[in-house]
Amino acid sequence: MTRLSLALGVVLILLNGFAAGRRVADRSVGRPAAANRIPDRSAAATSGGEPAIVGYRPPVNGPLRVLRRFAAPVTRFGPGHLGVDLAAAASALVVSAGAGRVTFAGAVAGRGVVVVLHPDGVRTEYEPLRPLVRVGAAVRAGDALGRLAGAHRGCRTACVHWGARRGAIYLDPLALLARLGPVRLLPWPLTGRAQRG
Repeated sequence: MTRLSLALGVVLILLNGFAAGRRVADRSVGRPAAANRIPDRSAAATSGGEPAIVGYRPPVNGPLRVLRRFAAPVTRFGPGHLGVDLAAAASALVVSAGAGRVTFAGAVAGRGVVVVLHPDGVRTEYEPLRPLVRVGAAVRAGDALGRLAGAHRGCRTACVHWGARRGAIYLDPLALLARLGPVRLLPWPLTGRAQRG
């Protein structure tokens, strides 16, 4: 097993533990990780029962340059890439992709990670960062979360890893940038026999 596989496995186990509300020891600061997270109390719907709409933006300023795309694994623990790697300058400011609440800000496997829970039920994850926010902080799209710190494995240049998921399902974060809006079905054009009646 390579170091990358082991590190990714540890990250997934820890993040899944936080999402499920388990108390996982945060050995980096010697206190329970519960101090670094808040329970998931997001309303994935507005008070009227309609899905919440969140406007998303890229988590880095400037032109969006994707270094590595999202690649969903075929099996639960199969190979893949559970997010996108975006080019950024060393120490670049990383911002929240959408409005929400910070549910985690701390170290995971030696790297700084910030997780934001959005009103539509999507969690976005950013790493490696030196967090500038605390757990429980309300953020808007474009609010600073942290500064790029260290290197993300797999990038030849400075980059931020941006992940997104709803529950246990990982999403392509780039899909958040292109909301479809209302979908309307249009009549299918009549052709051939159907036109003749």
